[in-house]
Amino acid sequence: MGRGLDAILGSPETDITSKDISGNYIVGAVAELAIHKIEANPFQPRSEFEDQSLMELSDSIQKQGIIQPITVRKIGSEKYQLISGERRLRAAKMAGLKNIPAFIRIANDEQMLEMALVENIQRENLNAIEIAVSYTRLIEECKITQEELSERVGKKRSTITNYIRLLKLPAEIQIALSQNQISMGHARALINVESLITQLKILEQIISRDLSVRETENLVKEIINPIDKIERKKGNYLPASYISYRSQLNNLLSARVDLKRNAKGGGKISIPYSGEADLMRIIALLEK
Repeated sequence: MGRGLDAILGSPETDITSKDISGNYIVGAVAELAIHKIEANPFQPRSEFEDQSLMELSDSIQKQGIIQPITVRKIGSEKYQLISGERRLRAAKMAGLKNIPAFIRIANDEQMLEMALVENIQRENLNAIEIAVSYTRLIEECKITQEELSERVGKKRSTITNYIRLLKLPAEIQIALSQNQISMGHARALINVESLITQLKILEQIISRDLSVRETENLVKEIINPIDKIERKKGNYLPASYISYRSQLNNLLSARVDLKRNAKGGGKISIPYSGEADLMRIIALLEK
């Protein structure tokens, strides 16, 4: 332990290029292995594989072959266990291949887990929750610090911390994030709200009103730092929904719109402009 994926796979300690007396591969460079002799990786953190994506890869393999070998470890006579490359292995099976090129390496269970998790994190289509879970497993199960994890995956420690904090959110928000109904920016704003009920109410507004991250942050600020009652009486108080409306007007007109509301619900909108050309621009936008 204490080394990243590249260090483990590229180390001379894990790379022996000989065969045993029977001529079978022990450990070494690329070998052609029978697919039926390769067991699944018990530490694979990824449980779902898109059928369409696998089919496309399978078609590519039929035409081009396996471009990047999988990586396995030898666990017995003519038995191997997958370390990385499960998607390639599945696609190869779909393509009807009997053999597959593979690097044979030495790895213990802890290294297997680390390599599987690091490879999983390096995928491009992971959602924020999947990344957060993988980071947490690396820290807890591989017994490494956030600083060490930062070096392994090439991310700032603050980035890792922000991902891990997402797992403190309620299940409803985690699901919305994993299904791309909200972004990580939305989720990070919701973390600052202590009340679960309030978090879910804001989540509902984000989805139903298609709020931007900035609008969501304004809503959260309004909840965390409520304006003094005196300000409410003066008519300077704006409910969270009005803050959102003001933000929408700012974005629409590209101007710092001032929105005021009195105790009876009435009010006024002030739109500043820098000159005649800017005024005409704003009028044109309002006429659309």
